[in-house]
Amino acid sequence: MITIDGSQGEGGGQVLRSSLALSLVTGQPFTITNIRAGRKKPGLMRQHLTAVNAATEVGQAKVTGASLHSARLTFEPGEPRPGEYHFAVGTAGSATLVLQTVLPALLCASGPSALRLEGGTHNPWAPPFDFLSRAFLPLVNRMGPTVNATLVRPGFYPAGGGEFHVTITPAANLAPIELLERGETKRVTATATVAHLPRNIAERELRVIAGKLGLTDADLVVEEVAGSRGPGNVVTIEIECEHLTEVFTGFGKRQVPAETVADKAIQQAQRYLSKGVPVGEYLTDQLLIPLALAGGGEFRTLRLSHHAQTNIEVIKAFLEVGFEIDRESPPGCVVRVKPALLG
Repeated sequence: MITIDGSQGEGGGQVLRSSLALSLVTGQPFTITNIRAGRKKPGLMRQHLTAVNAATEVGQAKVTGASLHSARLTFEPGEPRPGEYHFAVGTAGSATLVLQTVLPALLCASGPSALRLEGGTHNPWAPPFDFLSRAFLPLVNRMGPTVNATLVRPGFYPAGGGEFHVTITPAANLAPIELLERGETKRVTATATVAHLPRNIAERELRVIAGKLGLTDADLVVEEVAGSRGPGNVVTIEIECEHLTEVFTGFGKRQVPAETVADKAIQQAQRYLSKGVPVGEYLTDQLLIPLALAGGGEFRTLRLSHHAQTNIEVIKAFLEVGFEIDRESPPGCVVRVKPALLG
């Protein structure tokens, strides 16, 4: 039985989700204590409990401690079972993080799966749907599986109510990938989405982006959503490069000017463009588990966040892999995944 201290690193929900994902893949049971000890409201919240329940269903697992606000959980997985699943957070909590929990096991399962996920799809504290579908999943597909995601309706904070569908055709083994150069920048586009809000909010955001990034009208899209549960605004900058695509997002908030929302996305995009590395900070977090399961691969990124370093420590508790961090390769660093040397 592996024991995980949920207060390690930044003490957030990622420690729990990574532990669940890796337990499903490896078949190793674990106990986690001090769940989300670093958060203002520690223990399992609704979205974390949904992730636990999803992992329990996919992995036919035995679990104790799966209740709201629980600070301790024991998870004993069975054989991951592909199939059709429906997971609903029930709040604006991130449904994309529920996908993050069960995806690794289903990538290597014995058959295809289809998921219907409901909850938050555009949440400031989690990977938004657009990032997963256009930046992360294309790289997963390059490793062997075929994963397609379709947005049915967005779910913005705080109302939630979003829905997306994911189909997964697994691969027997994940293949390592190398992302050391991003190649030529082919196109930069921006999309501003509004739901139950004036269109001119999106237009103002796009004007700022066009001016600061030198985009033309052909690179700009306004999306007006009619079917969401509540109001929302998100602006997305997509940078399509020769070897990958990166996505950066600004989230609208009450009493925050549209221009400020746009600027937050612009700053992320400008930093990425100026540094020359292929993999951004958030994509780094997402790639660590797939590469560890592949037993190899490498990528260049700006820096390793505290979040990513914590994730590496959790991965090493379940898998015999090593992470070599070369910080002498400017700009940023190179992360290499290798089989661990056994003594």
